[in-house]
Amino acid sequence: MSGNGGSGTNADRRPNELLGSWFVRSGWSKGELARQVNRRARQLGASHISTDTSRVRRWLDGESPREPIPRILSELFSERFGCVVAIEDLGLRTAHQSPSVSGVDLPWTGPQTVALLSEYSRSDLMLARRGFLGASLALSAGPSLIEPMQRWLVPGPTAQRKEAESSSASRRPGRLSRPEMDLLETTIVMFRQWDAQCGGGLRRKAVVGQLHEVTDLLQEPQPEDTTRRLFKVAAELAALAGWMSYDVGLQPTAQKYFVLALHAAKEAGDKPLGSYILSSMSRQMIHLGRPDDALELIHLAQYGSRDCASPRTQSMLYSLEARAFANMGQPSRCKRAVRMAEDTFADALEFDEPEPDWIRFFSEAELYAENSHSFRDLAYVAGRSPAYASLAEPLMRRAVDLFAKDGVHQRSYALNLIGMSTVHLLQREPEQSVEPAKKAMEIAKKVRSERVNTRIRKTVDTAVRDFGDLTEVAELTDHLATHLPETAEAV
Repeated sequence: MSGNGGSGTNADRRPNELLGSWFVRSGWSKGELARQVNRRARQLGASHISTDTSRVRRWLDGESPREPIPRILSELFSERFGCVVAIEDLGLRTAHQSPSVSGVDLPWTGPQTVALLSEYSRSDLMLARRGFLGASLALSAGPSLIEPMQRWLVPGPTAQRKEAESSSASRRPGRLSRPEMDLLETTIVMFRQWDAQCGGGLRRKAVVGQLHEVTDLLQEPQPEDTTRRLFKVAAELAALAGWMSYDVGLQPTAQKYFVLALHAAKEAGDKPLGSYILSSMSRQMIHLGRPDDALELIHLAQYGSRDCASPRTQSMLYSLEARAFANMGQPSRCKRAVRMAEDTFADALEFDEPEPDWIRFFSEAELYAENSHSFRDLAYVAGRSPAYASLAEPLMRRAVDLFAKDGVHQRSYALNLIGMSTVHLLQREPEQSVEPAKKAMEIAKKVRSERVNTRIRKTVDTAVRDFGDLTEVAELTDHLATHLPETAEAV
């Protein structure tokens, strides 16, 4: 056993009651927690971590584990309970971190945005495989997240100042030609297709590497138009790196990329792109059980892009507003936002101006998917209400049918099959939940997505717990072991 050392002698050590409380409520055994810590450590590249039941017992007895174990425990318990469980909540000390690496309250200036993007992407490429980068981050939530993001709305430098700053660059052409710039922008489209089809785990490092190359270009003299386009490319790549990190379960890393992406979008002067990045942050907060924060982020996105967002982007923002209201237990506001999403999407179908690639994912299938998940979430919040589940079912079925014909968005197809299964469980139709769950497992084998795997496992656990007396439901456990052996965190 190595790499797990802790501090504190037996004489001055007291049981860690906070960690013990979370541990008892989780329902895990010491061996199960040890296995999950080891699995997550391997994902981070921290192969020196080798935890066992005796080590877990020592943590509960008051031993303080060294990094990255506190961060791993924070992530595991956050995912288990669907809310942010900070290191401090577990009774563990957090190491001091420099502002450039931790936190989200960063300077809103071009040169510092470039420097932070460069530093962070380089650290990710060099250190993440050894588990140190994720270990140095903490999730921000509440006012510590929302207040810095509100500064996205503050006007940037005046046109005269920007002109003065870029005058020397305008006189000296950079080494990036227009065809190269066009190719760089096209590459992002390819990365997005990979992510939608294969999940975030397969190409994340390629995206981070491309982002780091772009920061090198931003540190060279470039014409003003090229600089603006490079900031936009940097914003899109950072947003995609954040999304891929979120998809594979690296939540603090994802949030850091999202924040840096928003800074780059502001430098590019692209408000709709900024609103899209805020929507991704909102999805993450919903996933982490922070719907109030999610709603604040969506309202920031809506206000900041109110005069320039396309109908499709507005529809996407309304659909996420509905998700936030659903998770807050506000059905009337949820239903209103769902109607607004549908009405605005109808306008999008008649919108004949070209739209950026980052919003093209929000298709009719995605609209049905988001709105069905809002009603599904309402059902959970309302105590597993069959009435709200019945509202979700036709929308979810339509989403599944449309994604079945879509050869690219395979992760979305899997997520909505899982959603269909959960809706049947909420309606107490366990036999009908089996087939979509099995189909989702087949797709999950081809999609490297921790999010998909975790949701499948949660759905199977719920089905077996509630309807395990039915043979076809009980057999889902064996089916899961065959199709997804040790590929996702057990929850």
